[in-house]
Amino acid sequence: MKRILILEDDTDLNDGIKMALDQEDKVFYQCKKISEAKQILNNFAIDLMLLDLNLPDGHGMLFLKEIRQTSKVPIIIITANDLESDIILGLEAGANDYLVKPFSLMILRARVAVQLRQITPQRKFVIDHLVFDFEAMVFYVSENLIELSKTEQRLLYLLLNNQGATLKRSYLIDKVWSGDSEFVDEHALTVVIQRLRKKIGDDPSHPKYIKTVYGIGYSWR
Repeated sequence: MKRILILEDDTDLNDGIKMALDQEDKVFYQCKKISEAKQILNNFAIDLMLLDLNLPDGHGMLFLKEIRQTSKVPIIIITANDLESDIILGLEAGANDYLVKPFSLMILRARVAVQLRQITPQRKFVIDHLVFDFEAMVFYVSENLIELSKTEQRLLYLLLNNQGATLKRSYLIDKVWSGDSEFVDEHALTVVIQRLRKKIGDDPSHPKYIKTVYGIGYSWR
């Protein structure tokens, strides 16, 4: 699941970009102001950002430079500023790509796909007293080694690599039991979630890490 932040103050274009890129494996955060985008960046691990330059509460170029002080998140500038000097400034400031408005949504999709293909999924996670190392295949809770089944590992890996995003039950079943998903019912997923919570010490009545989003699926806090 890829998380895409769209910072564009034109509502129609913002919605149009989301519609053009919308697929089941993507989560979108739509913002019209820099202040809103800062809140998203502070609370979620974003995989790609689409950044307009002329915004109501500041200039996107300054925001880009601010982001680059702490983050390497891929950023595609989308703007009407079409001067060669503007493009050079944007790329030198840290943008991964630069699209001039009006642009083809087909080209935007292709440019976004290029950036997302270059993302390497995280393999080690340290969260509070939890350590999950999928490279060495060792998992610790408060420095105590725990055993996870292959199914539990696959489910945990999906949740951790999509922190903050709600993953649909159907999506999880398809990914965790790939090839056999048509023979797996939703109860099997519920059972694995329960086992995972127990092993990592996540209180099922008030879970801190694996959250149930009723009627939809699950998310890692």
